[in-house]
Amino acid sequence: MVKTSKLYKPNFSLIIIDICIILANTFAVFTFLPLTTKNPFAKYSIPALFFIVAWVSISYLLKRYRKLRTQTFLTLLTRLFNTIVITFTLFGGFILIQPASPYSENVLITILIGVFVTEYLSLFGYFAYRYAVQYDVPELHPEIRTSKKQPVTNLISEDAILERQQRIAGFAGSKVLDYLSIHTRLNDSGTMVLTDLNLEELKKIETFEFSTFIQLKKLNNIREINKMLALINDKITDNGLIVLCYRTKSTTKQYIFRKYSKFKAFLIYNVYFLLYRVIPHFFLTKRLYYDITEGRHRILSKTEVLGRLNYCGFEIVKQAKVDDLNFVFAKRVKDADPLTNRYYGLLIKLRRCGKDGKMFNVYKFRTMHPYAEFLQQFVYQQNSLAEGGKFKKDIRVTTFGRIMRKYWIDELPMLLNLLKRDMKLVGVRPLSEHYFSLYDKELQEMRVKHKPGLLPPFYADLPKTLDEIQASEMNYLSQCEKNGQFVTDLKYFFLILKNIFFGKARSA
Repeated sequence: MVKTSKLYKPNFSLIIIDICIILANTFAVFTFLPLTTKNPFAKYSIPALFFIVAWVSISYLLKRYRKLRTQTFLTLLTRLFNTIVITFTLFGGFILIQPASPYSENVLITILIGVFVTEYLSLFGYFAYRYAVQYDVPELHPEIRTSKKQPVTNLISEDAILERQQRIAGFAGSKVLDYLSIHTRLNDSGTMVLTDLNLEELKKIETFEFSTFIQLKKLNNIREINKMLALINDKITDNGLIVLCYRTKSTTKQYIFRKYSKFKAFLIYNVYFLLYRVIPHFFLTKRLYYDITEGRHRILSKTEVLGRLNYCGFEIVKQAKVDDLNFVFAKRVKDADPLTNRYYGLLIKLRRCGKDGKMFNVYKFRTMHPYAEFLQQFVYQQNSLAEGGKFKKDIRVTTFGRIMRKYWIDELPMLLNLLKRDMKLVGVRPLSEHYFSLYDKELQEMRVKHKPGLLPPFYADLPKTLDEIQASEMNYLSQCEKNGQFVTDLKYFFLILKNIFFGKARSA
């Protein structure tokens, strides 16, 4: 008999969901499977009732109805598996082994399997969403920086310089050595050269002991990139320099296509991409991937690397390519974010300015590389804005993301914001803090008086520059205040539909 150590108050919504899943699977089996019974609902009413009572009782005893936020995916999956095994055993004892049983074993087993699969997919979907929009609690707690002192730097001895040069050349090659000799102070005692990652050794380094950290181990082969960056951020001097190297996604793709025929390279690259790009970011396989590979050979985009640096308190100084490696130089400008781990799924939430200047979460499908949200100001400074008000040459958007944006697929989850009443159907776009800061003060003040919308006036007027976008929004908001919101929104709604279906309005 299953025992529970302590009674608990169940979450009744979970019980209702379980009952609905059982009834839905029973209805699907009776409706779509070719059964000889003319009235299966009447015939199987008793087994169905027994199934519901047994399933709910066992689930309660196994603590499946505790609050989901207090439980992990693996714990709930184990409890779900135990529930299905015990329920199947009870079914076997009560129904299936009865002599001359009037019930079809295939029907009962099909319902049981259907319930398990539906329960698993529901569990999977819940945790996939939860990990996609929430942050993990970090294990790292950097020390408080209480001093601004600079390290006492001296030229190291010639023997020490030679040993350092030989170590760099042996690990990364002569071209890398030549490049670093020109662009860094390899002969300085304030420079630390790392060829591996040992977090415990990094923790032992005195704060402000070094003004430059050079990490020669490719980021592609480092498991805990953010923890390393947060630690270096804590140890390095203010405005200290960090130098990192990595192999980009495009470099890896070019190498494979040079080595193999086009068709073979296509197959190899897609398998490689699945193994070393998708699986490391997928929450169900992430931990398994790291346990097996220790984080080696990951495919990293330029956006992810630069975004991680920005996220961990560094500002990009310059970039360079040496052989097949991309080098990035960054200086410390602030403390690292206390949240060192992030999860990236298909669904994301973005902080946007809403009515009365309050920040709220806008839901969208992901179209950008991981950590892209931390590069908005960097991309703007590098490339400014293109026609239509979007960022020019935005490296943050993925290839598939551009397709999703073109047909507004990425914006479908914003319907949740409509249901939550954070947004209305027609209205100005919800903007990030950085983009909002680019607007004129007068428009900023007028914007926060109104809810943002799913369909912006942009698609009615089709402006091309930021000034034209601001004029378009100012005109829309002025009409709202003069003619009333309902009349103005109705007018713009039909203008927007006209441009979408018969004009050239497209999402960028």
